[in-house]
Parts: sequence; C-alpha cells; structure tokens
Amino acid sequence: MSNIKRFSVIYSLTGAEKDAMQKAKDICVEQTIEFPVDLVKNEYIKSNIVGRVESFKKSGKKHIAEISYLNDTAGGEFTQFLNVVFGNSSIKPGIRVEKIIPSKEIFNIVKGPRFGAAGIRGLTGIYNRPLLCSALKPMGLSVKELADMAYKFALGGIDIIKDDHGLANQPFSPFEKRVEAVCKAVKKANRETGNKTLYAPNITADAFNTVKRAKFAKLSGAGCLIISPGLAGLETMRAIAEDASISLPLFYHPAFHGSYVVNKDSGISHYAFFGQLMRLNGADAVIFPNYGGRFSFSKDECAQVAAGCRDVFGGLKPILPGPGGGMTMRRIPEIKKFYGADAVFLMGGGLFAEGPDITANCKKFRELVG
Repeated sequence: MSNIKRFSVIYSLTGAEKDAMQKAKDICVEQTIEFPVDLVKNEYIKSNIVGRVESFKKSGKKHIAEISYLNDTAGGEFTQFLNVVFGNSSIKPGIRVEKIIPSKEIFNIVKGPRFGAAGIRGLTGIYNRPLLCSALKPMGLSVKELADMAYKFALGGIDIIKDDHGLANQPFSPFEKRVEAVCKAVKKANRETGNKTLYAPNITADAFNTVKRAKFAKLSGAGCLIISPGLAGLETMRAIAEDASISLPLFYHPAFHGSYVVNKDSGISHYAFFGQLMRLNGADAVIFPNYGGRFSFSKDECAQVAAGCRDVFGGLKPILPGPGGGMTMRRIPEIKKFYGADAVFLMGGGLFAEGPDITANCKKFRELVG
C-alpha cells in the first residue's frame, strides 16, 4: 500500500464482477464518510479519508477486495476501529469480513491477551498435551451439587473447570455462593492430587456487574474467568482483560454471537472473528463449536478458528482454541490429530454419558488425550 499509516480489511463480496466492484466502492464510502462522494469538495477527504480499494480479484464464486483506511479514521479508539472495519456495511447482504490487517498504530490501541496460550500452560503446569476442560451443568443444580461436581472433575484430572455459560446469578445457584464453594472444592482437590486445576466462573452480566463479578472471583481464588461478550459487551470484556487488578486468563464464550459467522456470504469469517477479533479484545482462549457435533461448524471453519488463534498477528500472543459442543470420548484421537497439542478440549455431556463415576470418566478422558 502507498501509505503505511493505513490499515486494511479484506472483504469477500457476492455477485458478478461489476456488482462486486460496486460493493467494494460503496464500502469505501459507507465505512468512512457516509456521504455522497460527488458532493465532497475537500480533496483531502476524497483522497485520504474515503477508503481505498487496494486490490480486487475473483476467488471461486466470490470476489475478494482489500480496502485500506487512514489510521486517523479510528481516532485512536478500538470501538471506532471496529466501526470502520464493519459498521454500516454489516447491515448489507453479500459482504463478509475475511481478514483484518491492523497497522502498527492500531495494534498500539489494544493490549491483547494478557496470558495467551503459554501463560495458561504456565498456570496449569501442562506443556505437552491439549488441556482438558469441562463445564458445571445442568442449570438447576444447587451450589453444593455444583461444588461436589467440580471436586470430582478436579480429582479426575480436568485442567480447567468452567461454569456453564447459562449459570449466572439464579436463585438455585447464586453467583457469589457458587464461586466461593467451587473455589474451595477445587483447591481441596488440588491439595490431594498435586494438580493445578483452574476454575473459571461465568462473570457475564451487565457491564457494571460483570466487572464486579470478575473482581469477586479473583478475591475468592478463581484461576481464570469466562465471559460471553455477545451479552456483556466487547468493551466490557476488553476492560477486564486489561485490568491489572484482575489479571486472570479470560476465556471467550460465543453465546449470542453465532449470527456473526454462520452466514457464509455475510458477517465475519471464523478466522477473523474467533481468532483476530478476540485476540484484539483480550481473550486468552476461545470456546467454539467443534465440527461434527450438534452445531453447524465445518472442519474447514474449525481449522480457520485454530489458525486465527495461532497465526502471527502483530505482537499479540497466540491463544488457545477450545473446541466443544458434542465432544465424545470416541472422537478424542481424531480431534487431537486435527488440532494438535495447542488446544483446550471441552467435554460436557460426553463425560457423563460414560457412566456414573465422573472422576473415573475424567481419568479416561485424560488417558485418551495422552
């Protein structure tokens, strides 16, 4: 590109060549001035503020356009950067963000993952295999029942125990009581096993209470946190990730975010959304639906997620992909071969389906991962 003080976005566009090129030109305007270009008299605005089509080519049934934007259009703010990347154009069909290429100046706006894959491995003491994760469920169990379940998980060798994303502050399992009880249960199991199992409470709430819950979890001894920023807000998540007083690994959960990625012609690619955007937003690991389970993600889409988590992306730390959703014991060898060691394998219902002895089932899970 001719100007290093610009960042780029790669979009895929539907339609014939002429129509796709028109979409690219429309994006240049819609994502910046949102004003008829022929009415703009200021040459600086026309030449610099309006986006530029840097490249345009056919790829299969679509066309791919790289469009660059002046750094100043982001105003030094991450929210405005996202607005330029895919603000109004996200409302239009046939436009999909495939990849984000921030400039050095844009990377400087964010801190990214505090721990990343290496940091989480350091906390768990596990370096040579995928990490094991399970979820406290189903909704409706009491605090005592959930704490007992967590204890059994930890005894069996689960590395990360997370609240199911539906556990919030319900009367049958109030947040603070649940967090205190589960932290104690996991700590007890760790003393007995010598392991370093981490517990990730679900802190998702409105913005104020999400921060409040994160700080309570920290004081209670939680080893990490899980958040659904589709519900709590991306900026709430980033604020927690960058808060030195909290300083816990942050797991991303995709609740309410599915519509960003499930349409193959619109929205955001799996690579850009789960990998790039969540790393920019401070996630240390991302939970997502594994292929072949009860969700629609394909093998290729899951590979894109993993690549987005691991690829060089400015100076941001690589993070852990966390496939889940329909994981079973039978599929572990296949899944391990597909994702390799740098991943978190999340198994929920599959652990219970193996029989009534949850601790024994966890040990079997551990043996299969190797």
